[in-house]
Amino acid sequence: MSQSFILAIDQGTTSSRSLLVDHAGSIVFNSQKEFTQYFPKPGWVEHDPFEIWSSQLSTIKEALEYADSIDARIEAIGITNQRETTIVWDKTTGLPVYNAIVWQDRRTTEYCESLKQEGWMDTIHQKTGLWVDAYFSASKIRWILKHLESQNIDIDLRNLVFGTVDSWLIYKLTNGAVHATDVSNASRTMIYNIVDLEWDKTLLDKFNIPDYMLPEVKSSKDNIGITHSAVLGKEIPICSAIGDQQSALFGQLCTQEGALKNTYGTGCFLVMNTGRTLKYSKHKLLSTIAWKVNGTVHYALEGSVFVGGAIVQWLRDGLELFNSSDEVEALAHSVKDNGGVYFVPALTGLGAPYWDSNARGAIIGITRGTRKAHIARAALEGIALQVFDIVKAMNEDLGAPIAELKVDGGASANNLLMQLQSDLIEANVVRPAVLESTALGAAFLAGLEVGFWDSIDDLKALLKVDKTFKPKMNELEKENLIRNWHKAIGRTKNWIDEN
Repeated sequence: MSQSFILAIDQGTTSSRSLLVDHAGSIVFNSQKEFTQYFPKPGWVEHDPFEIWSSQLSTIKEALEYADSIDARIEAIGITNQRETTIVWDKTTGLPVYNAIVWQDRRTTEYCESLKQEGWMDTIHQKTGLWVDAYFSASKIRWILKHLESQNIDIDLRNLVFGTVDSWLIYKLTNGAVHATDVSNASRTMIYNIVDLEWDKTLLDKFNIPDYMLPEVKSSKDNIGITHSAVLGKEIPICSAIGDQQSALFGQLCTQEGALKNTYGTGCFLVMNTGRTLKYSKHKLLSTIAWKVNGTVHYALEGSVFVGGAIVQWLRDGLELFNSSDEVEALAHSVKDNGGVYFVPALTGLGAPYWDSNARGAIIGITRGTRKAHIARAALEGIALQVFDIVKAMNEDLGAPIAELKVDGGASANNLLMQLQSDLIEANVVRPAVLESTALGAAFLAGLEVGFWDSIDDLKALLKVDKTFKPKMNELEKENLIRNWHKAIGRTKNWIDEN
């Protein structure tokens, strides 16, 4: 019998990947290509939509070539993607009218602050579960439309369509036949009503976004479309689309209410499944849609850290402290503590629970004795401490401490970081044998849609634990670390306004 696979497309913030997943839930092939990050102005972050597509298409073709080489069949495609990143293109030509504005981009901060001053915060939060912030797609769409108008670009605005990255990939894979997204991605735009499950007319009017620009909203596990033979050389059903953090939640099979995970990627994202109940946070966490499967919507609470693992990349590329990101653990381990140095990685502002767009990064406590190892250790602590702040907020929302935290993402391979995380949150941190939970979530959903797997119970039998980290830091050391961290946070808040 010939083999068969699910093709998982994982389009991330810094790279595009395609993975083949077999019936055992194993990743048998993984192709990855990084693409360019553009920073045209301070606080601005852009991607070239064509480079997103070309890098993704290249990895897809490599996966298909591998499958063909062993006479294997691709049963379905699942797509997961960086969320909130905004692309506007002309539906008649298929050409983007501006670069993709990335979720990290802060150019619309001033406009978002004006919305708060006008009293829109509560309305937007009740409708969308989100807090007004430049992080989300709505203000990015508005900016692109206003930019086109200001430049007097010769284009028919009625031909323009909007999509998050999943929509762009679906559009390209189907050769323009399908313009769609799923509920999880729609819930991150700040114009989708997660109570009524529809694009919100009041918010569309406020942001001056025409409804004809918007994609059709599908279930996360759905018959979304079929790839065009002119694109991939064959027709393959696209059977799932889901935002990357919700996908990781499903990939860890956190399908029961109360289950939660944290992904250590470019940012850090702590997500808890709240079941069929939409719960609002009293501590600045986001309420969002986890997924819609078989007609049922699951909601989630989420805390977002804008710069997580990306700080290690910055130490590598920006400060050139080491040549490879995996060197950071040994460097940080070479000192017994941070030497009094604290690193707040607010390079693009602070996310939950602070939501301060005007905060900026800081390395505080430097002395003549500070070495690069202290900065490396402080950076890892800065990642873990940001997650601690979110766990603390979630504990307060729930009225009880979490029992365990499932982890995934590239930086979760760092044992020192995971031990620090367990120490700070005073809970077990469970790392799976396969760290690619984001890709697995999209694959699992697509596989369930086509009967590749029969049930979630079948999937649970496939997951294996690599290591469990248990808290061991003494209380005085932990309290000192947290106290000084919050002092450092205070120095970075509202930095732009103070200057």
